[in-house]
Amino acid sequence: QVQLVESGGGLVQAGDSLRLSCAASGRTFSSYAMGWFRQAPGKEREFVAFIRWSGGYTYYADSVKCRFTISRDNAKNTVYLQMNSLKPDDTAVYYCAAKRTLADYSSSYAYDYWGQGTQVTVSS
Repeated sequence: QVQLVESGGGLVQAGDSLRLSCAASGRTFSSYAMGWFRQAPGKEREFVAFIRWSGGYTYYADSVKCRFTISRDNAKNTVYLQMNSLKPDDTAVYYCAAKRTLADYSSSYAYDYWGQGTQVTVSS
């Protein structure tokens, strides 16, 4: 069982940066691959970024590539999402999620555990 708690969201202006954190409970955090998703009002939840257990491999949605960076600190049971050059289109509730396998890393249905989400609002 893994419990996830996101933090770091807020209201920023276009071009600003934010760093989201996702703290995980449990002693097996390092055995889970982690993903970030987001959901804007009236839209489906979409994949943002993914990182493997050891942090050696990362994957990004095209819309955030070169602006967002996912990382993890297994000693702190925490995964991060550094978001730079934010745009109004990045406005959404951001969720972190954990999964045991690598398959379908961009599909929300493939994840076993979810956090409650943190709101990110980017004004123009």
